[in-house]
Amino acid sequence: MRPIPVTLASAVAVASALGAGQARAADLTLCWAAWDPANALIQLSKDFEAESGHTMNFEFVPWPNFADRMLNELNSGGQLCDLMIGDSQWIGLGAEAGHYVKLNDFFEANGIDMADFIPATVAGYAEWPKGTPNYWALPAFGDVVGWTYRKDWFEKPELQAEFSEKYGRDLAPPETLEDLKDIAEFFQEREIDGKTVYGAAIYTERGSEGITMGVTNALYNYGFEYGSPENPYMLDGYVNSPGAVEGLEFYKALYDCCTPPGSSDWYMSEDIDAYKSGQVALQMNFAFIWPGVEADPNVGGGKSGYFANPAGPAGHFAQLGGQGISVVSYSDEQEAALEYIKWFAQPEVQKKWWSLGGYSALKAVVEDPGFGASQPYAQTFLDSMAIVKDFWAEPSYASLLLSMQDRVHAYVVAGQGTAQEALDALVEDWTEVFEDDGKI
Repeated sequence: MRPIPVTLASAVAVASALGAGQARAADLTLCWAAWDPANALIQLSKDFEAESGHTMNFEFVPWPNFADRMLNELNSGGQLCDLMIGDSQWIGLGAEAGHYVKLNDFFEANGIDMADFIPATVAGYAEWPKGTPNYWALPAFGDVVGWTYRKDWFEKPELQAEFSEKYGRDLAPPETLEDLKDIAEFFQEREIDGKTVYGAAIYTERGSEGITMGVTNALYNYGFEYGSPENPYMLDGYVNSPGAVEGLEFYKALYDCCTPPGSSDWYMSEDIDAYKSGQVALQMNFAFIWPGVEADPNVGGGKSGYFANPAGPAGHFAQLGGQGISVVSYSDEQEAALEYIKWFAQPEVQKKWWSLGGYSALKAVVEDPGFGASQPYAQTFLDSMAIVKDFWAEPSYASLLLSMQDRVHAYVVAGQGTAQEALDALVEDWTEVFEDDGKI
């Protein structure tokens, strides 16, 4: 039998206990992905250990295996994790399956107000059902797909002159997706500093979520919608609209014209490697990589610049990434885990989180007058978080994601069929999932 999740009443009791005095020392395990921000969180959490007397342990899993490993842990009622920084799409499953503790009463008892966080991160990482004030996580790490570019290459006078003559505008960060494609084509197979370089590293990975997290940055901006505004499960004519078809065709054209050889299964790490090794002029990736770019001896120190995902003919959006931090309902250390949530939500802790390379979602941090100039990429992060849209957060999101990965990859990378056929088939797949769930 699955352990019973903490109730709202017990959450208040926990909050009262925390306020009454120091609880016993506990060993806590926080589960997340294995990436640079996780290393920053280890450093940050040393302050919590010193202040609370609790011991923090960490279970980090590489991104390609993260969902399988951690969703299996949750679905089995496992007690490995006391705290889970789960992906944004997991929030519906975490709530409806009873994996996560509902935090509303705890937040109220401890003065944690969701209005103090970037609205998109509250909706994306904490709410279920969407649009309701029911919270299952605290926004932990704001993230979004953006672009990195070789600023030093863009500034070469001979390239500026050639680009201006060919395109009638300056070689500068693009304002539209078509502008981005022009820039990628301009750099494709060009020789720079004695080396052949390529236009862009984009997401094409099939096995987990990669190509979906990439292609949506085009689909959204050409008119793709997940469903009707009146009925979110009415998909036909929205997922496969003429604009959505055009957006998918654009992404395939960008892949065909402007990516390095052998980039048919690339995600975050492959794009990073290609960029840092000087293979590409442009890199699509989540914002979490930017501190590492700045610190890199080959591409950092002013050699790189950053821009938000460019607009398309039907809108200006970027794919939301990032995660919220939740208390796992199967934990025997829920009181100490909630204490960590309370500590992590403090403005001074959030400011340090940003300084260490974490992406705070707290307004007091990101709306500080000096934030935009605090890092070369800080303003781009703000601009990007203002235009985010996310994938499904339904409990059946894994099935929805698997279908999109297969349908999009088969068209974009393998060249099978047409964009219309791929999206029509996706509508059929998703409709079947929602029929099985009783949603339609």
